[in-house]
Amino acid sequence: MTAPTAALRDSAVRDSARVAVFAALIVALAIVPGLYLLGGSVPVTLQTLGVALAAAILGPWRGAAAVLVYLALIAIGLPVASGLKGGLGLFAGPTGGFLVGFVPMAIVVGLLARWALRRVHGARLPLALFGAAAVGIPVLYAVGVPWFAQVAGMSVGQAMSTVMWAFIPGDLVKAAVAGAVTAAVVRALPDVVGHRG
Repeated sequence: MTAPTAALRDSAVRDSARVAVFAALIVALAIVPGLYLLGGSVPVTLQTLGVALAAAILGPWRGAAAVLVYLALIAIGLPVASGLKGGLGLFAGPTGGFLVGFVPMAIVVGLLARWALRRVHGARLPLALFGAAAVGIPVLYAVGVPWFAQVAGMSVGQAMSTVMWAFIPGDLVKAAVAGAVTAAVVRALPDVVGHRG
């Protein structure tokens, strides 16, 4: 085996391992019991934190791959979604759009984090990474809210005004945590970050 071939194989193995680790992180954060606000059917969970971390640290495509692995685990019936649920039926329920929306969210957060990691340094980096994660929130809502509204039999406006507004503060806090953690990882373990430089 030539040196370039061996290097490519080693890189692919490392990438696969990182994707698997972050898929496991999303699972771990999803298993933390969700909080149902206002008697709603969509719980506040830590999954979005895992998605933002995967995207910011691994980059847009590996981050999206980690999310797809997580969704595949749900699809085959493993109880790795919020409430220890699994199965294809979840994708047809009120949370289905949010699960699907994790993929475009990861891509957008990853692209913006890549830009931030290449151009922003020092004390401004956590803020820039927070911004990247925060922009992912409306991307997630753009898929999840219409899906929820359709399942719940209400308009998109009703879904946002009566239910989804309660999620925004928590999602912003998770975006801030993702920004701070990613900046810390960049400082402590720069080789782990998949798109720096």
